[in-house]
Amino acid sequence: MADSLRLLQRFSYAVGHFLNDLCASMWFTYLLVYYHSVLGFQNSYAGVLLLVGQIADGVCTPLIGYESDRTAGCRNYGKRKTWHMVGTISVVISFPFIFNQCIGCSEYTPQWARLIYFIPFIIIFQFGWAATQISHLSLIPELVTSESAKVELTAYRYAFTVIANITVYAVAWILFHFQSNEDPSSIDNLGPVDVPVFRNLSLIVWAIGILFSLLFHLGTQESKAKGNQNEEEGEDNGERTPLLTRSAPNSPSVALQWRHWLKEWSFYQVAVLYMCTRLIVNLSQTYISMYLTNTLLLPKKYIATIPLVMYLSGFVASFIMKPFNKLIGKSMVYFMGLILILIFSYWALVDTHMGEGVYGAAVLLGAGSATILVMSLSMTADLIADQTQSGAFVYGAMSFTDKVANGVGVIIIQTLHPCHTQGCCPACVWYYHYVMVIVTGGVAVVAALSLCTILIWPIRIRHLAVEQQVNGSANSPPKGLRVMPGLLSDGTDSESSEPTLVN
Repeated sequence: MADSLRLLQRFSYAVGHFLNDLCASMWFTYLLVYYHSVLGFQNSYAGVLLLVGQIADGVCTPLIGYESDRTAGCRNYGKRKTWHMVGTISVVISFPFIFNQCIGCSEYTPQWARLIYFIPFIIIFQFGWAATQISHLSLIPELVTSESAKVELTAYRYAFTVIANITVYAVAWILFHFQSNEDPSSIDNLGPVDVPVFRNLSLIVWAIGILFSLLFHLGTQESKAKGNQNEEEGEDNGERTPLLTRSAPNSPSVALQWRHWLKEWSFYQVAVLYMCTRLIVNLSQTYISMYLTNTLLLPKKYIATIPLVMYLSGFVASFIMKPFNKLIGKSMVYFMGLILILIFSYWALVDTHMGEGVYGAAVLLGAGSATILVMSLSMTADLIADQTQSGAFVYGAMSFTDKVANGVGVIIIQTLHPCHTQGCCPACVWYYHYVMVIVTGGVAVVAALSLCTILIWPIRIRHLAVEQQVNGSANSPPKGLRVMPGLLSDGTDSESSEPTLVN
């Protein structure tokens, strides 16, 4: 493990989530509008499909995280990269079917039958997406050690997330542009005529994603840590046996396993913050298309150009976070992102006919979303610190909270929708207006309250100190915990008396 990576190594790592990001961009931005406005599904049915995907992802994520931590991987390939490969293959074989018409179905096929047809592909896709995401995130604390290097690597990763979204929206705009040239009557409203557009869009991003996944596997080397090798040597009925390895007297550290994280207050602090962050980012991305077409009554080309502006601003923001992070810290940078989102929410609330001003609002939302997402991921990486042996479980648990919350949020919004058939009624105008305001401003307030708890009670691992007091010995590891060199069991560095804190 190193404090920094060469530029080529950083690039190869950063593109490892590119296929996921391309698919996620289409999933959150176009799934509901595609199934409701293009394929003609009822709002509730479209919401069920997204909910099934979120639940499948939410369930798979912590399980994959647990298995990723405990399995050795395929020979010398590395356990994280092995799971990444499994996830990539699952995404590749399932995603093209999601944004395509039901094979063998006709206009007389009942909607419930088409619903059943799409569900297996969505479940396979979400399993693969979760496996790729968790394995990719878990590589961060294993590739680099310093906080600045983790933030930098996370920023590079998010920069390519932004590039992926820009790619999707740019291709979508091109496809809609060519369609409008061929058929001027289709310029405004979405409908069955747009099926080829979404099919071609999904196949294009699918092919691009496969190429970048290949670059990741060729250019990223996962080093097998000694701690992980030791973990594989002894198991007793599925439980890790305590192992004491010391480089010097009185210099052990305790390696947390998954069950110990559940006793950490900081674990829940970060989980709530991460959940709120993902609710803002994902739900605003999900409903921006409806907001543009139904509330602001803009032509359908805007469902490509406005998200494109959002992610261009996010791209710029991702590169200026590092100096601000060094200057004022992660928490204050996160708060700055929340301020931008709250300004967007207020703008959307008071200005119901933005017109061209929607581009300025998109800049605020894009920059704010990018800022809080990168900072929340960095806080998660700092929470894990050197506990890489259970890092995938932590990322899996964080992702579980966001997937379930997003799925529940979508199904509530879809169920309360005043119009249950294809098309739009006058009530839809105000409905999506308030959805965007609540999703951004309302959740941002909750995120701010969660951030306050972190400012009052800084993130640190307290469970180790408690276990030490109960056992009455600084040198005796708590039951079921593995001891490794580097840190004392109370979280204090063996070469320093300063406690290990994550601000």
